[in-house]
Amino acid sequence: MQEADDKTMRGRGRPARPSGEARQAAVQAATWLLLHEGYAATTMEAVARHAGMAKKSLYQYAANREELVALVVRDWTDAFPPAMVQDAARPDEVLPLLKDILLAMAARVLSADAVGLFRLLCTDFPARADLLAVYQRNGIERGTAMLAGWLRRQAAHGHLQVADGLELARLLLAMVIAEPLRQMALGIIPAAPEWDAGTRIDAALRLLGGQLIRPILQA
Repeated sequence: MQEADDKTMRGRGRPARPSGEARQAAVQAATWLLLHEGYAATTMEAVARHAGMAKKSLYQYAANREELVALVVRDWTDAFPPAMVQDAARPDEVLPLLKDILLAMAARVLSADAVGLFRLLCTDFPARADLLAVYQRNGIERGTAMLAGWLRRQAAHGHLQVADGLELARLLLAMVIAEPLRQMALGIIPAAPEWDAGTRIDAALRLLGGQLIRPILQA
């Protein structure tokens, strides 16, 4: 009887982790391997081993190495929508809400891990072009589209004067994210949260606010 019970326990193995927890473990494992051992070492086998899961379980979240990288980058942009739920009730609420959104975006894409991946992309390695495409599609383009959607909603409510939400989103992220990311990758300034994005965001919004918000407030 005891022998049968032992076989049953061995067959069951460890209790399965919740899907969200397992996915996050895969993201963390892939991120660590990318930053510490490089793209070539970030194989499905290595990620599964580092995450403490079976390889077949990892395939639930990514079919190959490129999708693993996409999973890592999308994990950053998945954090953006909660900051973009609220719409302004009045024109004077646009800039404070926009600052909160940009702070949330900066906290993720200017983190040490995100800077490390950007630094990796600046080096030469096999499959770099493929990785760049994954990074662009799941990070830069996705985040920009999310911000553009929020800006368009504020314009539709009559709180913002903007002809092209996508172009404005690109300009904002270029000012708030792109230059600090370059400096962080070069080691000139530290990554967030040690570096505070608030001052730069305030400067960007002061620059844009006079053109986009003030005419509506005066109307």
